Amino acid sequence: MSQLKINMEKALHEISSHLENGIIPFWLQNGIDNKHGGYLTNFDEDGKPTGGTDKYIVTQTRMIWGLSAFYRAYPENKVLMKDAKQGVDFFIRHFWDKQDGGWYWKTKQDGTLIDDGKVVYGQSFAIYALAEYTLATGDPIGLKYAEQTFDLLQKYCADTYHGGYYENLEKDWNPSEPGFAAGDRKSLDIHMHLMEAFTTLAQCSNKQIHRRKLAEVIAVIKHHMIDMEKGCALNQFDLAFNPIPAINIRRTWNAERGAGETIDQPMDTTSYGHNVELSWLLNRAGEVLNKPFDYYNDITKKLVDHSLNYGFDHELGGVFRDGPHNGPALVNDKEWWQNSEVLVGYLDAYEKLGDEKYFDAFLKTWNFDNKYMINHDVGEWRQLLKKDGEVIIANIGNPWKALYHSGRSMLECIQRIQRLIQQLN
Repeated sequence: MSQLKINMEKALHEISSHLENGIIPFWLQNGIDNKHGGYLTNFDEDGKPTGGTDKYIVTQTRMIWGLSAFYRAYPENKVLMKDAKQGVDFFIRHFWDKQDGGWYWKTKQDGTLIDDGKVVYGQSFAIYALAEYTLATGDPIGLKYAEQTFDLLQKYCADTYHGGYYENLEKDWNPSEPGFAAGDRKSLDIHMHLMEAFTTLAQCSNKQIHRRKLAEVIAVIKHHMIDMEKGCALNQFDLAFNPIPAINIRRTWNAERGAGETIDQPMDTTSYGHNVELSWLLNRAGEVLNKPFDYYNDITKKLVDHSLNYGFDHELGGVFRDGPHNGPALVNDKEWWQNSEVLVGYLDAYEKLGDEKYFDAFLKTWNFDNKYMINHDVGEWRQLLKKDGEVIIANIGNPWKALYHSGRSMLECIQRIQRLIQQLN
């Protein structure tokens, strides 16, 4: 047996065990709000509730997505379907704006409204989660609301002059103020997640309008948001897609992170995690659009190679957070979401391009994650580490962190490694 196959089988065993015996049971046992419905997401390093119980659209939908996706992979586990359904019920009951349509940003634990803002980032995850729920369960309610949300985005958020979508809006769908509220900005982040959402929606509905709008948002990303010369994606833009220095924005993870290294002044940076995540999500979109297997290989190679050249820790494994378009990273700590998403992206690049350096990057990152990032006593990933693996933030759940990045990464890695092993047999 080749060393490559040995490494694949070892990683497959470790990842499958972590997903099936760690991530899934942790969230089933701790993440379900049996009193009010929906999900609880705030847990300390020991998996104990931290006291934070506010419910954000981002993690409520990510929990729905995760439980639904896991149910598709493990259909014998009916608890996954039951807990996804109650989450959908809570979400529709408390987050849907019955007057203006769309989804609110945040509620209290019992569903009492706190923030009625309409952020396209949140709307995209509603589409993604609800379409996945219908794919998993056959319940038409998910697709019904996913399509309604999609229609509202086309009505209120589509920028028919410049292209793309307005991203930050208020309850009545009017754009938010400029600056920190970011009514005057567009970003790779939100357009990438729209692509992700439209991919699953098109897969679920099989409607041409959803496929057309998926192709359209891909074109926006390709033409405006990726610098093919430098090999990385850009970050933030004005409404006409002129790149502008990135700032922290209201209702974003960067604004609420609260720890770790920071960049003190606005500047043009790129996220290695976003770049590699974008590469595999783009390939997934291509599959749904029936593109040839190698259709996006040029973009895949540029984005993944940029991360290996500038953002990858060749000594210990894993990727750093942020850096310039050319040159070494500026923020050298290691966060859970980047170091889960690049596992999928590196495997995806190996599958598409065939160069073992991508599998080696996957394996080195997995070994780092398995040793330092995952809290095996609890079953989930720590939030933030220093370069050498020393813990900065040990919490394994927060208002932005549930099972989406870690769980999806494990599920996607399992499926890819199984295919790769089959090809070696």
